[in-house]
Amino acid sequence: MSHTLLIALGLMLVLEGILPLLMPQVWRDTFKRMVELKDGQLRFVGLTSIIGGLLLILIS
Repeated sequence: MSHTLLIALGLMLVLEGILPLLMPQVWRDTFKRMVELKDGQLRFVGLTSIIGGLLLILIS
């Protein structure tokens, strides 16, 4: 793996860990709501996340 990819992965893990660290109940409630979504809704969330990430990469 390239050095930049490892840094990006590490940054993603740090950002993903902030909410459960600072507000575990909010994170738990959000996770419960995500589990209750239908497959199509989850796919939309995933697609939106991918597009947002790609846009950030392209503008940087």
